[in-house]
Amino acid sequence: MTDAVRIAAWNVNSLKVRLPHLLRWLGDQEKSHKPIDALCLQELKLTDDKYPHQELEDAGYLSLAAGQKTYNGVALIVRRAALASIAGDRETAFLRPVRNIPGYIDEQQRILAATVCFKGIQPMRLISAYFPNGQSPGSEKFIYKLGWLSALHAWMGEELAQNPRLALLGDFNIAPEDIDVHDPKAWEGQNLVSPEERAAFQALLKLGLYDSFRMFEQPPKTYSWWDYRMMGFRRNAGMRIDHILLSEALKVKCSASSIDKTSRAWEQPSDHAPVIAEIQP
Repeated sequence: MTDAVRIAAWNVNSLKVRLPHLLRWLGDQEKSHKPIDALCLQELKLTDDKYPHQELEDAGYLSLAAGQKTYNGVALIVRRAALASIAGDRETAFLRPVRNIPGYIDEQQRILAATVCFKGIQPMRLISAYFPNGQSPGSEKFIYKLGWLSALHAWMGEELAQNPRLALLGDFNIAPEDIDVHDPKAWEGQNLVSPEERAAFQALLKLGLYDSFRMFEQPPKTYSWWDYRMMGFRRNAGMRIDHILLSEALKVKCSASSIDKTSRAWEQPSDHAPVIAEIQP
């Protein structure tokens, strides 16, 4: 029987700084006999020519990247051993790639999509997404975020119509409900939890996407991001803003969804933890 395909998302907050963490985490998953077959990265903070293709290939992974100097940047990483025999190199591993939202003019690198063929399972359309932060309601960056979310919503409707087996993974910079916030009262009305942002998240679900994490019983106060300041991680003063949304066809095949906080306790960590979903054949 073919094993489940494990897909994940991780905002690494600078791949140059966090490459050792990435390789260590991927290696630890392999050692635990639960390897990550596809990983969507956000906040690469480096240009395409600086992307560590060789280091990842030496570890057994192929990558597709959309980089940007200093800010943003997204990537798709797949485990070579998990790919179907037809996907032997970078070009054949990532089919029908799309960089950024089609028709939406944006210099910021926030979207990377491709169809991946894994062994013993139907192909999957994977979208690595780094949603804008928004800064604060009413600001120019918040207006940009709402415009970006509207463009994403329109494009996702098209993608779902063409790709029934689709997963949208990444740092959404939205905590969907109060249960996803360590102190809802303190955050009320602020960026990441505003009514407009939460409405945009719900609009994605209404397209036919499902929050994989909430499909299963989860420990209380489970978050994916903790501020570096004020001992946020130590106090578990976090938020769940990293998500894996699945189409109906993948939802019925999803057997688990979790957040792995292990790397957040390492020295010089990203402020985000990886989120994972398991898809059965």
